This record gives sequence, structure tokens and C-alpha cells, in this order.
Amino acid sequence: MNQKHNIPLKSIVDEFQFEKIYLPDNYEQILIDNPEVNRPGLALTGFFEIFEPSRIQMIGKAEYRYLAGLNSDDRNQKIDNFLNTKPVAVIVTSNLDIFDELLDHARVEGVPLLRTSEKTSPIMAALIASLNMHLAPRITRHGVLIEVYGEGLLLLGDSGIGKSETAIELVKRGHRLIADDAVEIKRVSAKTLVGTAPEIIRYYVELRGIGIVDVRRLFGMGAVKETESINLVINLEPWVDGKMYDRFGLENEKINILGIELPSITIPVKPGRNLAIILEIAAMNHRQKKMGYNTAEEFNNKLLEMTGLE
Repeated sequence: MNQKHNIPLKSIVDEFQFEKIYLPDNYEQILIDNPEVNRPGLALTGFFEIFEPSRIQMIGKAEYRYLAGLNSDDRNQKIDNFLNTKPVAVIVTSNLDIFDELLDHARVEGVPLLRTSEKTSPIMAALIASLNMHLAPRITRHGVLIEVYGEGLLLLGDSGIGKSETAIELVKRGHRLIADDAVEIKRVSAKTLVGTAPEIIRYYVELRGIGIVDVRRLFGMGAVKETESINLVINLEPWVDGKMYDRFGLENEKINILGIELPSITIPVKPGRNLAIILEIAAMNHRQKKMGYNTAEEFNNKLLEMTGLE
């Protein structure tokens, strides 16, 4: 959770197709490790008390008009003070003209200077969303992630319990595989976890006795998906005779992953149980609960009403 991640600035520039006004010699070695983006209005006026140069700085129309209203000497001094902090990159939005002073000081300080035709608010929102995804805290869990009826199901359990076989059966029934064996989980917001597969094993499934199969080639592009939000965690465990399992669905199990509480259910596995159908029902039932309808609670209320009548 505390491990810090980064992404090359070059990857961000390529992703958003920013115009390259000036790039320093070490451009390809510059790493971004802060997902926040800043509009440096206060910094341009001289307030640097809480300024973070690790943030990408974005100059929009407000900052541009402030600088344009200054005389040449004042503008030069304001820009000099700003770029002297060596921000990781500066992006000018709305296809605004580049001040000569901004370009000159960017060259002196070695600060990448970029431009986009997009307006400030939408490109800022898109950039923050992208950085949050790239720099999100992450862990890798042994399991399977599959999308069933729009719900991301994370299957956990011991090796050999049948996770991969169940995933293949679900794919045959029209659902989509995201990851098998290793699931890379990222916390992209305070409420959302997103799972994907490590690139080297993406779209592959290991079936004991057969080996590695390529789901994308066997079942087509519609059978796989690169990423998916995790909505429900399903723990598969061997059936234990005599153990009390939840038969009504009134228990609300939770599992904490990267500081986020996710709903969880435990499904016992034994010969004769069709796990694919059970997981389809689990996905649909979970979706119903999110829409405000809880079958277990309704059934329990009816039992209580009948008991009260007797």
C-alpha cells in the first residue's frame, strides 16, 4: 500500500498527444509519481508556501490573461520565479500562444513545456483520471477475475479448487475473462478497485492436464476484457461435512483489499455442484442488492410476520 509507483512523462505525452514545445535532454528519464495536477495561479503571483513541483502544472486562460496583463519585466520575473522551482512539466491549454519568457526560462531550467488544444477543465480531469490509474496503489492476488452480467467477480481459493475451469465454463456461457492465476488489483479511488492481468499472462488460462490455452484465440475478442472493477469477492473452499454454511444469504461478509471493504461470499465446492451457474446467480443476486432489492431479507421478514401471526 505504501509503495510508490511512477510513469514516464513520455507515456503521458504520447497518450494525450501533447504538442512538444520544448523537451530537455533528459526528457525520456523524467518520471511522474504524483497523480495531482495543479493550476499555478497562486505560484505565479509569488505564493509558493504549499507549492508542489512534483505535480504537472497546467496554464489555462486565467493564468494566461494574468501574465498577459503584466509588463514585460514583471512577466519575466513571475515566470522566472515559477520555473525556478523546476516543476516536472508545464502544459499550456486551449492552444494559447507561448510567451517568449515562458519558453526561454523553460530552456534555462530544463522544464518540459507542452501544449494542447483541449480546454483546461476537461483535459485536467482526463489527465488526473489517467494518472490515478497509472499511479494507483496495487497488489497482486492469486485468483481469477471474470465479468459476469456486468459484475466483476474475483474468485479466490486454493490451487486446484477449480477456479480456472469455472472461468472457462463462464466464458463458454458468454461472460468475459480478465485475469487467471494472478490478478493485479489497483485502488483507483476511495471506493473502487480495478483488476487486470499481468501483461505476460493476459488472456491465458492454465488447465491442469491440458496446459496453457489462449482464451482470446479460442473464443474470440468478445470473450476477454483488459480491466474490470471488482464488485464481489467469492471464496471457493472444499465442502466440509458438518460445517454450517449460510443458507439464507443474511450474512454480510466483507473482505478488505487495499483499505476498501468489498462484499464477499463463501461457496463450498464438491462434485456435482455446477459452479458456473452458481456464480451467475451470485452475480445477478449481487446486482439486485445494489438496486435495493434483497431477497434474503424479504424472505426473512415474511417468516417473522408468519411467526407473529401464529
